Amino acid sequence: MASIAARKALLEARIEQQRIDVLVDAERWRHATQKIDALYHAAKRWKAPIYGFAGVFAWQSLRRPKGFRQFAGRAFGLVMMARRLRRLIK
Repeated sequence: MASIAARKALLEARIEQQRIDVLVDAERWRHATQKIDALYHAAKRWKAPIYGFAGVFAWQSLRRPKGFRQFAGRAFGLVMMARRLRRLIK
């Protein structure tokens, strides 16, 4: 009987430690994904205006494909230049 009680106490201690580990890991996960969650909620909040701007750009690209390609190329170049500058600054 004593060994059964000791095994039961050992198992309960292991289960309790696993619960604590799960809670700690969940908190670490929440902290690690906090920026991603904030970005997701911001995008969700601005969903309708983003759809509107995307629609306008799509419409413009159908009307004048060459102008849209030039705009896209300039925007892409600007983004790549900003990334390179940021890397050089660091």
